[in-house]
Amino acid sequence: MNKITRAFISVLRQNNSGYSSATLLGRQLSYQSDLSLDKIYPNARLQLYTPPPPPGSGDKFTGYIPMDKLEISYSRSSGPGGQHVNTVNTKVDIRFKLAEAEWIPTKTREKLLQVLANKLNKEGYYFIKSDLTRSQQMNLADALEKLRTVIRAQEVEPVAPSEETLEKLRRRQEKAARQRLQLKRDRSQVKADRRAPSGVDF
Repeated sequence: MNKITRAFISVLRQNNSGYSSATLLGRQLSYQSDLSLDKIYPNARLQLYTPPPPPGSGDKFTGYIPMDKLEISYSRSSGPGGQHVNTVNTKVDIRFKLAEAEWIPTKTREKLLQVLANKLNKEGYYFIKSDLTRSQQMNLADALEKLRTVIRAQEVEPVAPSEETLEKLRRRQEKAARQRLQLKRDRSQVKADRRAPSGVDF
């Protein structure tokens, strides 16, 4: 038995009553890695939590999605990834009743009900799924970001085109119509030239 082993055993015997760390040959003995989160981020809370909603900004979506209003389920992901795919539930499916989503502003929710009418099931649930990565948390974050993108897309007000733009579009359409008619005339002339002359005696 070498010197290090004897010293280690003696330290364990002296501190066998629920010790958290000890010193051996100038090194810290502990079951925790030097790369543990509490050492990398000493002032972090190290707990996942849902922050409170931000203060309302009128009739605009703030980006806050209450997790308790969503129905989240996990399943096996498809695609490449080897045996890891068949052992871990990383695919995320989110669903919620769009008509009852009070955390979405009323005006935006009404637009979503019209735009997503074909994507709602009979009960009025809207589904979002994500299997982008092999991490459950990353897929959940991706699905939530997809949901935010869909909601914010309905809050973008369309910009009315200027008179110059409308005039350019009108001229472009007229030019396209002229070119189309000219092509039809040219094609008609080609077919007429191929016909044999009629009513000619040889």
